[in-house]
Amino acid sequence: MVRRRTVKGPREGGSCQTEIKRSSALGQLKRPAGDLATTCGDLGRGQPMRTFRTVLEQKIWERRLTLEEFVEYAEVFAREYKEPGTLGVRHLQRLIAGRKPSGERLGPIKPVTARLLERIFDTSVDELLAEPRRATTEGEVPVRARRERADSDLAVALDWLDGRAGWSPGTSRRKVNGRLAELDEGKLLDRSVRRGGVSRTKLARALVDYYGSGLAGYAPYRIRCGGREIATSVLTRADWLDLAEPLFSGDRLAFTDRQSEARPSLDEVGAAAAVSRLAESAALGVRITNSPLYRLLDVNVGPAIEGTVGLVPFVEYALTMDLLEGELVDAVVGGAEVRPGSLPLRDKYMSDLASVLDMPSRVCAGGVLALCAIARPSDPFRGGRDYALLAQERSGHVLNAARRLAVIPKGFHEPLTDLRADAQLGATLRREMEEELFGREDIDSTAAGDRAAVPMHPSRMSEPMRWLMEKPGRLRVECTGFGLNLISGNYEFASLIIIDDDEFWAQYGGDIEANWETAGLRLYSSLDGELISDLVSQENWSNEGLFAFLQGLRRLSEVGDERVKLPSIDVMSATASGR
Repeated sequence: MVRRRTVKGPREGGSCQTEIKRSSALGQLKRPAGDLATTCGDLGRGQPMRTFRTVLEQKIWERRLTLEEFVEYAEVFAREYKEPGTLGVRHLQRLIAGRKPSGERLGPIKPVTARLLERIFDTSVDELLAEPRRATTEGEVPVRARRERADSDLAVALDWLDGRAGWSPGTSRRKVNGRLAELDEGKLLDRSVRRGGVSRTKLARALVDYYGSGLAGYAPYRIRCGGREIATSVLTRADWLDLAEPLFSGDRLAFTDRQSEARPSLDEVGAAAAVSRLAESAALGVRITNSPLYRLLDVNVGPAIEGTVGLVPFVEYALTMDLLEGELVDAVVGGAEVRPGSLPLRDKYMSDLASVLDMPSRVCAGGVLALCAIARPSDPFRGGRDYALLAQERSGHVLNAARRLAVIPKGFHEPLTDLRADAQLGATLRREMEEELFGREDIDSTAAGDRAAVPMHPSRMSEPMRWLMEKPGRLRVECTGFGLNLISGNYEFASLIIIDDDEFWAQYGGDIEANWETAGLRLYSSLDGELISDLVSQENWSNEGLFAFLQGLRRLSEVGDERVKLPSIDVMSATASGR
């Protein structure tokens, strides 16, 4: 699962440690030079847990802003982004209370005000004015626990960096503080916007320029759909595609605690990049949660999925392999020639296709993601019986595939509490369904602590998931393809989730609601080949998301009945035969 963006919270009755920078850049909050701990740690240490009336109140508090300071920030934001909406302190007080002074619920707010708040927080105004979901049975948000964990994660990251770079203890903290003092948050956000504007096709072509077109049986995944040729950065081969391998009956990925090969020390370039990542994360409030990930050591994909996984701390992935994407995107944005020798980090960590395939010698983290197809009865407005196909627009608050289209659910392959059982791909998908579709917040790995010994015990399941698991045949989950994403070397298990009983839609269709990782859900009909053909050609897909979507459509075309009228999708890679 992707990592939560944690932003700053105010101290009650005190001034904020930020000031509004009125500049032509973006009018963003300008953080003063100072101690890293005051920037992304020590957020109210020792204070009692507090309850918020609305999500809006919580988010302003998390940014360490008084109401007056937020109103001034909103004014600058509106001017820079040419939004006509305005806010006053008294108006904001009513909004965060969720009620009028008389105690009545608020009526509809002005559309221009709603749009301004939605752009600032990347969250719908309905959610902002709702009560926060409770994270504990006592009904309070465990703010202190989350902050203590953030402090701990930061300390682990700094200690890891000292050790890997060969520095004396405390050196990385000083270097990150120094880098933080140099950063301009407005420029960082400008860069983020530029990165988000780079098309998927440009990235795929740049990687072909760097690695070449293929390697003896392997090639980037390419398809033809509706007369269009579509390329991705996912390296695959013929026998890794169209698997139709059931996952809930148990794949054969086995966990091992054996130590992998000794990882090399960070050189000057790698250490400098890691320092920048930590400083930029602190400046933008992006939290790097140091929970363990599964790393793929070996895999055999064929009639069955077999392989071995170990563990790697998330911080090691975040400060090494996850840096390759930003380096590549910045080179493409800047118009630089992408070739071997031009990208120092990629040259170090994944210099050729042989190193991409040599998974034991590098950090090979990854994920499981699925196209979700839910049977629906006929409808007088929509038409005949079909499958609802889900796609998501990723939030700007996630570390991976931010602001990109993707399938849902999509998550890192990682353990909860049982290292061996959780290594099964089906276990990850079931957990992601609960969290990303049915609202289970207690299994979010970025939350503070794992309190339940068996988080996925049937007694703890959401009502929709319990209904699906009660009878065989209500839920089918298959792996449809496997590949290695050349963006950062991640392994990707593409999958398909099919709910065939249209009674589910009647009972629980209204309960499907994406979590914080999603900026918006899109719904498509399996009968609407024209819209789906247009969808797959859009350039803002994540490469792995498009890979999973296309492989899911291919499999759904095979198993579907009159519910399915999808466009023809033919694999074009020389190593993979289309159908």
